[in-house]
Amino acid sequence: MKKKPWYEALFENYGEQYDAEVYTQGTPGECDFIEQEINHDKSLKILDVGCGTGRHSIELASRGYDITGIDLSESQLAKAREKAAARNLSLDFQQQDARHLSFKDEFDVAIMLCEGAFPLMETDEMNYEILKSVTSSLKEKCTFIFTTLNGLFPLFHSVEKFLASGSEEGNATYRSNTFDLMTFRDYNITEFEDDHGNKKTLECNERYYVPSEITWLLKSLGYKSIDIYGAKLGAFSRSEPLTPEDFEMLVIAEK
Repeated sequence: MKKKPWYEALFENYGEQYDAEVYTQGTPGECDFIEQEINHDKSLKILDVGCGTGRHSIELASRGYDITGIDLSESQLAKAREKAAARNLSLDFQQQDARHLSFKDEFDVAIMLCEGAFPLMETDEMNYEILKSVTSSLKEKCTFIFTTLNGLFPLFHSVEKFLASGSEEGNATYRSNTFDLMTFRDYNITEFEDDHGNKKTLECNERYYVPSEITWLLKSLGYKSIDIYGAKLGAFSRSEPLTPEDFEMLVIAEK
């Protein structure tokens, strides 16, 4: 039997635990920024790529936006549907692979936050497929807002120490981090407990990108305006220039 990719294995039975992770606590502030970027225009159709437990989708829907959430993990989507129902919100959550989305010229805005899908794939080509597929789902005039791992950070800091410093009891832990300068991939062993109390250990790797790579990839897909900033948890802002101190970068691309 073929072994599942780490990003599929990680998100099996992980909805409750995921929502308790430190990095998921900035939702309202991040949605404030999204609203500001789209001028509070509730006529726009929004696609949430790698929506996980639906935290951004549900927050935006509660503010009156038309949003569709997609994720590869059925257990994450089950949690999203449960949370939406608890708030009496009717949302369209679909299980789809971000590399092969079924939409075409359908959305005005796409968001892909907190490493939703991109940059978890095994190869650069697979990560590019995500950007390509999301772009195909968008209308000709569109906005694409996403966060991704900042390749400048590991050149100056230990990823392992950074992740350990922000962790709280019960959160996933990361060890044996190795950053490959040739591929800009960080390899690590992730240990966590799933929602059923099972302890799991996974060998993971994620791709870190430098701003010039992201700019080139998006230009190749026809984006005309590409702005990159530091991504502060819960406080996205155009006044935060990207520096090597930022673990993530915030990308705002428009056609």
